Amino acid sequence: MKRIEKAWIKLKQNIDSEDYELIQQLQERCLEHDKTALKVELDYKLGVAGARSGVQSINEFMYFDGERLIGYIGICSFGGPWEVNGMVDPEYRGQGVFTKLFELVLAEAKRVETKGMLLLSDRLSDSGQKFIAATGARYNHSEYEMFLKGEASQQQPGLSFRKATNADAKEIARQNAIYFNDEREEEVKPEDMIMPEEEEKRGMTCYLVEKDGEIIGKVNLQLTSKLGAIFGLGVLPEHRRKGYGRSLLLMAIEKLKEANAKDIMLQVAAENENALNLYKSCGFEETSTMDYYFLQN
Repeated sequence: MKRIEKAWIKLKQNIDSEDYELIQQLQERCLEHDKTALKVELDYKLGVAGARSGVQSINEFMYFDGERLIGYIGICSFGGPWEVNGMVDPEYRGQGVFTKLFELVLAEAKRVETKGMLLLSDRLSDSGQKFIAATGARYNHSEYEMFLKGEASQQQPGLSFRKATNADAKEIARQNAIYFNDEREEEVKPEDMIMPEEEEKRGMTCYLVEKDGEIIGKVNLQLTSKLGAIFGLGVLPEHRRKGYGRSLLLMAIEKLKEANAKDIMLQVAAENENALNLYKSCGFEETSTMDYYFLQN
């Protein structure tokens, strides 16, 4: 273990290219040592122009020893509770680095009055699981990370992708509520809306899926450093059991391949057995499990 000699902390709303490189290097050291997964969304965050709401929050918490980044916690907000994930350099652990950063995260959450936060940890990370347990956070859900390893066909004709615009923000929020919050409210609060044109600037493109001119579902696609990612895929309840989910997934895979994605991954809630079986049938295999724990402010 290396002793910290010149400790200092940097707090920022958004990361820049220099921060990205330092955090990426830290992440690589941690992944090599721990053999577990992290979800810090660096590519998504890079180049963010500003906050989504009137309250500008600190989202990036960086702990340095001299010029070396030794600890990091990042916050992602997708219209609901903050998603919080971070790491500490293996050579500097046991010196309270993560605890100090998390205290700052809690203070920031109180300042901006968040809806609470989701603390993330790979299921195989003993240190991550123990830290979260000590906070009193309660288990919320788990997600499998899956990578495409095989091939699948039988795409159903008649579906089309349409890139979403800001005018579709309410429809996207409505679908997200159905797919991920088990809600069917027609009225969606403005603060829960994510502007797709702004998201596209951050590398995440939302597509609405149509059949004969009628919206039947949606999917988000991201391409960074040759890694294609599929998020937020869903088919509206009234259009299910018709094979559309499989067709939608295959169309998403094809679009990422056309964009020269070297690898393709996705995330699915562990309890969503139907979606899990669908993804497996299309050639995806599980690579890690991320547990989410909810902490009320």
